[in-house]
Amino acid sequence: MSLSAQSEGVDPVALREQFFDLWMRKELEALRKLTMSGFSRLQDPLTGLLIILEGCPGIQKGKSSTLGQLVLAEFVQWRRSHPRASLQSLMEEEKLKLQLRALNLITSSQPGYLDPLLEIYELRTLETSHLLQHVTYLQDTCCYREAALLSMKVELQKVLDMEQMCVPLILLDKLPLAESYVRDYPELQRRLVQLLDSWCSPDFSLDNLRRRFPRLSLSKHQTDQIQPKLLSRHVFRLMEKFSVDPGVCVNSVHKRKLDSLRFLMYKRFKEVTVEGSLELQVVLVELLVHYSGLQVGAQWAKRYNIPRHRLPFGVWDTMGSLSSNQLEVSEMNEVNEVFFSLESWVTPQSHQLQYYQLPLTREKIHFIQTLEQLQLCRDTVLQAGVVVGVDMEWRAGFGTVFTQNVALIQLAVKGQVFLLDLCSQSLNCHSLTVQFIRALLTDSSVLKLGYGMSGDFKSLVATWPELKEEPLEVKGVLDLLHVHQQLQRCWRGGGGGSRSVEVNEGSAEKGLSLLVQQVLGKPLDKMEQLSNWERRPLRTSQLRYAAVDAYCLLDVYLTLSHNPKAFGLPEDLQSIPSSQGAKSRQEKKHREKSRKSSDPQTRKKVQTPAGGPKESMSSMSSSVSSSSEHWEASISPHELRVVCDNMLQGLGRFLRCLGVDVLMLENTDDHKVAAEIARAEGRIILTAGQPYQSLRSQVAEGRCLTLDCSEKARDQAVYALKHFHVNLTPSDIFSRCQACNNNEYLKVSREEMTQMLSKRGLLQDESERCSTQGVSEGNRSVDAQIFNPCCRWAPQSVLDLETLQFHSGSEIQLKTVPPGLLPRIPEFFVCTGCGKVFWEGTHYDRVLSQFQEVLQLSDGETFSQAGAVQQ
Repeated sequence: MSLSAQSEGVDPVALREQFFDLWMRKELEALRKLTMSGFSRLQDPLTGLLIILEGCPGIQKGKSSTLGQLVLAEFVQWRRSHPRASLQSLMEEEKLKLQLRALNLITSSQPGYLDPLLEIYELRTLETSHLLQHVTYLQDTCCYREAALLSMKVELQKVLDMEQMCVPLILLDKLPLAESYVRDYPELQRRLVQLLDSWCSPDFSLDNLRRRFPRLSLSKHQTDQIQPKLLSRHVFRLMEKFSVDPGVCVNSVHKRKLDSLRFLMYKRFKEVTVEGSLELQVVLVELLVHYSGLQVGAQWAKRYNIPRHRLPFGVWDTMGSLSSNQLEVSEMNEVNEVFFSLESWVTPQSHQLQYYQLPLTREKIHFIQTLEQLQLCRDTVLQAGVVVGVDMEWRAGFGTVFTQNVALIQLAVKGQVFLLDLCSQSLNCHSLTVQFIRALLTDSSVLKLGYGMSGDFKSLVATWPELKEEPLEVKGVLDLLHVHQQLQRCWRGGGGGSRSVEVNEGSAEKGLSLLVQQVLGKPLDKMEQLSNWERRPLRTSQLRYAAVDAYCLLDVYLTLSHNPKAFGLPEDLQSIPSSQGAKSRQEKKHREKSRKSSDPQTRKKVQTPAGGPKESMSSMSSSVSSSSEHWEASISPHELRVVCDNMLQGLGRFLRCLGVDVLMLENTDDHKVAAEIARAEGRIILTAGQPYQSLRSQVAEGRCLTLDCSEKARDQAVYALKHFHVNLTPSDIFSRCQACNNNEYLKVSREEMTQMLSKRGLLQDESERCSTQGVSEGNRSVDAQIFNPCCRWAPQSVLDLETLQFHSGSEIQLKTVPPGLLPRIPEFFVCTGCGKVFWEGTHYDRVLSQFQEVLQLSDGETFSQAGAVQQ
């Protein structure tokens, strides 16, 4: 074969013109047939394909795909039955020329070319120098996404400059793609985290960074994402994801400690460690002066020996005017200790009106510090049929990503609460304590209640490593987090339940506090949540808070169990399926490798209701993802209601094709519009990239899912279906209009469609009308209706036969119906929302093939069934 040889059968340029003509006329079925015959008539198919692709138009307005993508997809199928169309028979020089031509087609103006060209022209076998040259070209022409994807496909990460590749991606709000780029390369992962951390430095200048990439154009939204607050979140997330030492991320750690300090001072809480950092000590003194006055600021300035030139105005003079005793912080602490001991157990009237109150006196709260006291707790708790509220407290780990050791375990039974002091060495280090907790968690006759218990189990394993060495099987656990999620879903979906459950949009309440407010009427007082739980003695307010957190679980459970239908819940709360926890690192790595994706959202079960499947503590100890919930109970596509960010419009069209109720943002819409729609209509947000971090905070837990932007829309759709346990059946396909999201169709017979086309003058002549009528009458008995979607069928009265308009104001789009179809299509389906016309065709089979791995077929159905809908 010669590169310059002209095709004897068909000229590639002429064939391309025929392709383009059919493409513009939207005759896709005819186009596909022509590609199959055209490829066979090319003398040199590989060269001819390149000639065709080189002249194909790029992205066109109003079209979701390109002509080149269709041609490539059909060539891949054609090539399977023509294996001789390969590079094997070519000389090395001719093979290289074809490969370089194919490589040059990989640009941003022709999306979707990468994978087919890699396969057809064996681009992975090219010398590294050629691949690197094209990656550089893509970078120079601002095709940053394509450069990264090509580098990942041919594994060039080790020989490329990580910053040169990843910085543009991050600036363009494509951090997930940068994460995918460094996957499986620990050194690159560390450098990526350090890069983001360096942007959290006070000396960082975005303008200086942009000068390194002068061709890079950023929108206001993209620029707004490069700020320490957002970046530090990514740093901590990636530190845990990639197991990076926090010691190499000094800027983010410092910022988190500083933010924590300011927050705690704002809450009038001063238990924070700032030893070893002059900068934090200076900030502490500034905040103390602001909230507590010059004298308190002077006391702490004296304690830390802060240099005079770093002190706030007036502090130095105040230090000089106070005596040595007045400058001692210890005296103030002694006064506080006395105050704590005298603090009343009964809260003020204003507090009682605002917050849920513990219905127990101080005598019913047992602070367990000895083995004798532990035995009393054991005898009370380990009894068949007992319901126990379980909670744990540990010191807040500001600025770290490591799991904290448990300082206090709260066990609440009807009428009393036991607080196990794990800071007591005689209790914490004794084997009887571990044996008691192990016995409690494995006893199926004792129902344990908790809220978000995966975090508690994780810290428990960190406290007692023997629980990981000898994994225990947790039984009889009901995590009220899952009940809360079911309650939220029921309320937002408008289903079941006569009792009004308020979500309080914009309220600060969340988590357990929100559940208590929804069920019992008042939220929890969370002022002591970030206390130093390792400090002894505990304040009265801390003891009360710890007891409340465990005892409220009993009250919530009893209230819900008494009348579950009022909340839209099943009779047996333990039958509510649990969420899924994070998979182990090894399992996650295996999944990512098989899917070639870096999406971290898949979870593994963490808790099990009584009588349910067993889980080991070792699996519970794995890090728990903060992503959206997984719905265990299967749902139908029409039950899933989502709003797609404007970065996932391709995904939105696929989901509509499968029957999912999808709203899609316009390209000009701000990302926050997705949150507004989700809250107003009870939808789930599907997004990608950095907007996920801000969007997930604006909706209820589990109402926002992030997708891997490097994946194809089809793969994203499959992942979303699996994530939400969607039960997809053939009748769901095309049950919703891909254009307008409407799920109501009007059936129009061949005769009615012929009359409409004739009325609008769209039939060529009388003979054509006669032809359609003859076929209609002669073949009525053999025409079989196969397409039967699960949708709403509109009555004939919705259509005005004079204007051919629906009540919505839309007119039937008759111009999209080729008259040549009439002889072989017995029935058409018209969307009553936008007027688009659909009919049976091979596109249905194609969708079945694409989603066979998630398609549920009933008995008697086969995957190769015919029938389709085509526009």
